[in-house]
Amino acid sequence: MSDVLDAYPQLLRGTWTTVQLTVYGAALALVPALVFGLAGTSRHTAVRALNRVYVEFFRGTATLVLMYWLFYALPLVGFRFTPVAAAVLSLGLNVGAYGAEVVRGAVNAVPRAQYEAAVALNFTPWQRMLRVTLPQAVALMLPPFGNLLIELMKGTALVSLITIGDLTFNAQRIRAATGETAATFLVILVVYFAIAQMLQLAVRYAERRVDRMLGRRPDRRAAAAASGAGAVKA
Repeated sequence: MSDVLDAYPQLLRGTWTTVQLTVYGAALALVPALVFGLAGTSRHTAVRALNRVYVEFFRGTATLVLMYWLFYALPLVGFRFTPVAAAVLSLGLNVGAYGAEVVRGAVNAVPRAQYEAAVALNFTPWQRMLRVTLPQAVALMLPPFGNLLIELMKGTALVSLITIGDLTFNAQRIRAATGETAATFLVILVVYFAIAQMLQLAVRYAERRVDRMLGRRPDRRAAAAASGAGAVKA
């Protein structure tokens, strides 16, 4: 164990790389999640079809296979990506597909009465979406978004297979140098767990802020989350 702990500079560099990939992947995933999630609530069949094509393709594609395509296969036809770009794209597009379903379910879960009230106030469609529907839908999105964020962070362990020196990659190097297999993987297990807990705390903080903005009582948060989860399953 002492040999593993002595290699903490490598572990710190790998941890920082993992955190960066998580942040970049989450930022990318948020864009298609919102765009295609809102497309899934459209009245137009063609727009809803775009949602289904994106969601079904990327949700049905293994992240590792997509990563290999971006990094190893596409350069054969002239499209080259750096390891970090390939990792961020594959993680972001895959998690974004799940996020799109969360957005669609959360928007559909907003009570119909809220929409009717906005119509009665002569709000335009954009005003209804930005001032009435989305603020309430965000409160329903946050808990499942928190789960997806943690899944994305754990998915970064795959990037070691395309030569990125993340936490798992550096742990493999330490294991090979010291021969301490159990100790090495115990350490990174604790590190991944600590990162996940910090992400969960950040999401819970965001939930409390949204609750205060919407004037909702804390004891209603769980019920709202359950309602949003049920809508996504539906």
